[in-house]
Amino acid sequence: MAERSTAAVDVADNSGDEPLAAQAAQATSDGVDTQNGRAADGPMPDKDGERTNPAPAAAPELHSGHKLARRYRLEECVTRVDGFSSWRAMDEKLRRAVGVHLMPADHARARSVLAAARSSALLGDPRFVQVLDAVEENDLVYVVHEWLPDATELTALLASGPLEAHEAYQLVSQVSQAMAAAHREGLAHLRLTPSAILRTSTGQYRIRGLAVNAALRGITSETPQRADTEAIGALLYAALTQRWPYESDAYGLTGLPKGVGLIAPDQVRAGVHRGLGELAMRALANDGATASRQEPACTTPDELAKAVAAMPRIRPPEPAFTAPPEYQHTTYQQGVYGRPTPPGGNTVQSRPVAPPPPPLQSRTGRVLKWGVAALLIAALGLGSWQLADTLLDRGTQKGNSGTSNTNTDSDDSPKDPEPGKPLQIRDASVLGGSVKPALAPKTVDNDAGTAWITPEYYNYANFGRLEQENNGSGIIVDLGEVRDVSGIDIDLYLPGQTAEVLAAPAEAAGPSSVASFSQRITELKRVDKKIEKTLDAPIRTRYVLVHVTELPSSGGGYRGGINEIKVLGPSS
Repeated sequence: MAERSTAAVDVADNSGDEPLAAQAAQATSDGVDTQNGRAADGPMPDKDGERTNPAPAAAPELHSGHKLARRYRLEECVTRVDGFSSWRAMDEKLRRAVGVHLMPADHARARSVLAAARSSALLGDPRFVQVLDAVEENDLVYVVHEWLPDATELTALLASGPLEAHEAYQLVSQVSQAMAAAHREGLAHLRLTPSAILRTSTGQYRIRGLAVNAALRGITSETPQRADTEAIGALLYAALTQRWPYESDAYGLTGLPKGVGLIAPDQVRAGVHRGLGELAMRALANDGATASRQEPACTTPDELAKAVAAMPRIRPPEPAFTAPPEYQHTTYQQGVYGRPTPPGGNTVQSRPVAPPPPPLQSRTGRVLKWGVAALLIAALGLGSWQLADTLLDRGTQKGNSGTSNTNTDSDDSPKDPEPGKPLQIRDASVLGGSVKPALAPKTVDNDAGTAWITPEYYNYANFGRLEQENNGSGIIVDLGEVRDVSGIDIDLYLPGQTAEVLAAPAEAAGPSSVASFSQRITELKRVDKKIEKTLDAPIRTRYVLVHVTELPSSGGGYRGGINEIKVLGPSS
């Protein structure tokens, strides 16, 4: 399962009350949302290539290990743009991962961010990623919020294809109901993009950045309910078609053809659920017109939620069932072989049997028969004599040598060593400790369905150039004691990662950097989803490192990880 955090900032640069259609072209390139760990160099240019943001206040110069309120230890900066930064941090009091947004107290939007965070925290709706703290101290304003390691961003779900109808129905139903509840309390989102929607391992959709994302970017709207409703319609459209419903590409999705306007989902992709497609068109800026009939436009999340509830329920797909293969019937059937098939009987055509040749009755035939018989008798006699002679020779050799039966089928050519049995693993940790450390034990839990998965990095395949100290990251496996290691069997999260497997010397104690692993098990190269290696001779070690230096492309960014690690001992 792909796993993510919930630090939430979508950093598209948009002006106040523009509808989502006008904002779509500016939604993807100017920064990082902290769920995916995307790096950013500054605000995104507008359609004319000019940067429209006012010069922001300088972001605080903080570093990993810095503590806020003697409690929140900053660990990984995943956003630094437009005067604020976002971090993955550790709440040392409750020993849990959290997300933190930071900006100078004199930032132009610091007051509105604090107000938005405190309003969002008062809502207390579990369908939203919760704000845990909002503080101003030491010339800093920071907002602390939940970090969900088991959640998958909608952007990642759509990277592999459109959602099936039941899943798209759950998406629009849960998101519209949650936003309807938020608007009843006077709260708007205004930045509902695929990166703001998270799907948990239980199938629940959660919304991150309520009010806070817009405040961080200085976004307002005179019609907040219409803006959020149109955004939900765009999410549903993308879920059904894997296309963004505007002409510009955004969020890793291709936009619609230029010049044709908004077209119905079933004209973009065959097999789209008709009712859901019409619902998306009613929510988007389309004057309520759908491809097949006229319906009133949905202008508020509450109207959209009621329209979803009025639809016939869409059942989940039936589990796939593979029928056992049928037995093959031969063309032979007792009692009918070579005979005509009766009416209504078996339609298999039997091949007619040719009559046997007549026996040889002439004198020449009798001579040939006797000649063939004589040759057969002679051949049998010669073969028997040779067999007896061979057996006597073997008996003599056995008596002379005094050895037991000789195996003449033995093969003296060298054979590849056989793989051994998996060794017991005491612990697993992340190299450097900064990339998803809580997920490291999932690589040694004997469950291929769980994994250590990196954030999604943009621009650079080498972990966004954030893990320079160890030239990447990876998993260190601790066997508990020095053991003989004869091989490895590793299942990666995605193919195409550049990786190597190293071992520390037997005398090493708690190695924490690549330089500590001096014994090579595999070469550094781009690998498929499996890494398997049996060593010619075992090596002595306690610590094995699966070192990943570059990640494969995944939905517009770079992501990788490891599902399962097995360290093998000698077979005997």
